[in-house]
Order: sequence, then structure tokens, then C-alpha cells
Amino acid sequence: MAAPLRIQSDWAQALRKDEGEAWLSCHPPGKPTLYGNLTCQGIGPDGIPEITASEGFIVNEISKKSIHISCPKENASSKFLTPYTTFSRIHAKSITCLDISSGGGLGVSSSADGSMKIWQASNGELRRVLEGHVFDVNCCRFFPSGLVVLSGGMDAQLKIWSAEDASCVATFKGHKGGILDTAIVDRGRNVLSGSRDGTARLWDCGRSACLGVIADCGSSINGVAVGAADNSINLGCPDQVPSEREVGTESKMLLLAREDKKLQCLGLQSRQPVFLFIGSDAFNCCTFLSGFLLLAGTQDGNIYQLDVRSPRDPVQVIHRSGAPVLSLLRFRDGFIASQGDGSCFIVQQDLDHVIELTGADCDPVYKVATWEKQIYTCCRDGLVRRYQLSDL
Repeated sequence: MAAPLRIQSDWAQALRKDEGEAWLSCHPPGKPTLYGNLTCQGIGPDGIPEITASEGFIVNEISKKSIHISCPKENASSKFLTPYTTFSRIHAKSITCLDISSGGGLGVSSSADGSMKIWQASNGELRRVLEGHVFDVNCCRFFPSGLVVLSGGMDAQLKIWSAEDASCVATFKGHKGGILDTAIVDRGRNVLSGSRDGTARLWDCGRSACLGVIADCGSSINGVAVGAADNSINLGCPDQVPSEREVGTESKMLLLAREDKKLQCLGLQSRQPVFLFIGSDAFNCCTFLSGFLLLAGTQDGNIYQLDVRSPRDPVQVIHRSGAPVLSLLRFRDGFIASQGDGSCFIVQQDLDHVIELTGADCDPVYKVATWEKQIYTCCRDGLVRRYQLSDL
């Protein structure tokens, strides 16, 4: 990865007025930071500002919602996007998690104010409040149908909700510590949870029953991910015949991002180990990119790309800043990452530049969700931001 470029978080507003200025900087690893600024020379007839950059930086392209900047000396290039819309009235405090339904119509989010809400994705208008967890809700997501929500809380409970009438249709009990992340297997007859109690559990939604403790690692499980395994990967065989209530677990891998600096991968149905990788710091999040490639992010700002077939040596380690990596999401032929310093960026294989989602000013961006060309982020500043991608 080339040196990261950074820009003033409210650059779009600052550069809308004549002679308005915004700072930018380039951070080559192990070298001094390069500082510069952008200046508005006037607004064109199409409403797009005419921008010049100070020495060392080049403005490649500008539109109403984006600006593409390069720093040739460091071979760095970023396209900065400003939000298309911002929703400020969903929650009053920090928003810790969000998801968008499969049809793109609804959003669900949880907040440090203790609430979990369903809202219209187009305008942020409140539709339902999901009440029933004691203490904070840590994670929430839609089932593939888009009509049902799965949530996990500090009360060590998992709950399933109807998005249509906000009723809680099932509660799963068994964890002894707060639930930090969940995953849904296939269409959702089974779901997974990772907890502060150090266990990952598999649940039968139809009977609200635990089908088994998949892993007990003695360290908080911060992130979980499920992926279909490439057939070259040996997932092992289960010691016991799986319950007939297990649906869709065969040929799946389970990935666990652990607080004790370990990233653990096992066969979901077999419960057998695939690998254990030790990172530089606590792992916060993880995701699969393909049947053998995965990403995992650490508290000290590293994003590890690993190949399950030879996991000892990372394919690459991306380090843009020392801020915690808080979320990772597969997107097209690349991924979206968000960090504790407010940065949120998109990496695509065929793009020679990074796409930066701007707006958060040093406030952590906790989670990212996508629907087609729209990207939603949630942040400690209490805002949901929606970005519109033009054709990549």
C-alpha cells in the first residue's frame, strides 16, 4: 500500500467558498509527513469549485461530492468522498453497530444510549424501536430475508426480532459474558455468537437452543466470521455425528478474532482446528474475502491478509496508522476498513488509488454496511453517514 493521504474532514464545505482552504497531508512510513493545502479559486458554472493544490500535491479530478488527489513524490493517490447524506436524528449518542437489509430499504443500528432502532435507509426516518436487552446492545444485523434482526448484548443474550412489528421472537441464553459479534449461517436456520466469556456458540433458531460450544479459548472473542471453504482446504471430520438441527455448517470455516492476539480458524461442522495465527496485538475484527483469503484487523492498526492454505506468512500486512482497526467488510473485489481515528477507506484490486470516506473528525468509525453503490457508516459522533459511489 502506498503512503496514506489525509484531508480536512469538512473539506467539501471549506472549499465551497471563494478562497476557502483545506489542509491535506501525506504520511510515508518511516519518513517525515508532507503537508499541503487546497484552495478554492472560485465556483464553476456547474457548481463545482475550481481547486488548486500546494506544491507536491496534484488535483486530478473534482466533483460535487469527491476530489481525487495525488502526491507523485510518494506515489500516493486517494479519491476522497464526502457523505451524500448524514442522519443525525436516529440516535443521541455514539452508534456502535449498523446493518442494511438485503433489499436496501431498512437500516438497523445500536447505540451507547442503550437503544436499538430500525430506520428507513433512504432518509433515516425512524420505523421501529427494539426494546428488550438489559444494558448495551453490542451488535445487530439483518437476516438474509431482510425481515428479521439478530442482536447480541452485554446482558449475554442473543435476540431475534421481527423488523415488521419490533417484537422479540426468540432469546438465546447460555453465554456468561457480553456478546461481542454474531454471524449467520446461510439463510439463518443456525447463527453463531462470540462472547467476552471466551466461547463461540452455534444456535438453532427454530428451537432457541445451543447446538454446541464451537470454541472455548479462554480469551474474549471480539469478532466472528463464517465462510465457505475452498475444496483444497482440509477442515477435518467431526468427532461426533452432527445434530440434524445443524443446517449449512458443512464445508464452512469459522474465524475468530481474539483479544489474546490470536486469530483462530476452525471447521464449523468438524470443530477441528485449521490454523492459529499470532498477530501484533488484540484482533478486533475479521472477514473472508474468498474460499481461502481472509482479512483480520488489530488494535494497533494492522490489517493482515492471510491465505488459509499457508497461513504462517501473511500475503500482506497493511498499516496506515496506529489506530485500532474496528471493522472490515468484503466489497466487490476488495474491502472496506474503518479505524479508531475516523478513517474509513476502500481498497479495490483494479484501482490504482484508495477511496477515502471522509466526514468523521478523529471519531472512531465502528461499522460499515453496503447496499449496491451505497455505503453506510456509523460513528462515535452519533451520525450515520451515507456515501454514494459513482461507477468505480
